[in-house]
Amino acid sequence: MQNIDVLDRQILEVLSSDVKKSYAEMAKMFNVSTGTIHIRIEKLRQAGVIQEMTIKLDERKLGFDVCSFIGITLKRAKDYGGVIKQLESIDEVIEAYYTTGTYGIFIKVMTHSMEELHQVLTRKIQAIDEIQSTETLVSMQNPIRRNIKI
Repeated sequence: MQNIDVLDRQILEVLSSDVKKSYAEMAKMFNVSTGTIHIRIEKLRQAGVIQEMTIKLDERKLGFDVCSFIGITLKRAKDYGGVIKQLESIDEVIEAYYTTGTYGIFIKVMTHSMEELHQVLTRKIQAIDEIQSTETLVSMQNPIRRNIKI
């Protein structure tokens, strides 16, 4: 979608920081009608710019104290689709990327403890036959966490 104007950008910026902001509040902020906000958001949804309206959770407050990134080397490039399907069934895998370079797949995993990470890695991820090897990086903290600047 190439014709995103100033109002669209303002709406996206507000929703990126506060998904609960009402249409009426945004209309007042931008000096337009509530109907205009509704139409613009619907247009952005239909264009695929807005894919879903979600909330951000603080994983640590929910007991998920270990964030790790795991680089996966596949046995064969053609195994990608099957491995992704199997990774989708592992609840602790919260993101996956198809990458260039050393790894074919790079995933983000959240667990409650290092012991749980070890179990997920050895019993679930490394148990996938099409995976040749993995490398795990544990995140110490997440000092920058934001949506893209629109």
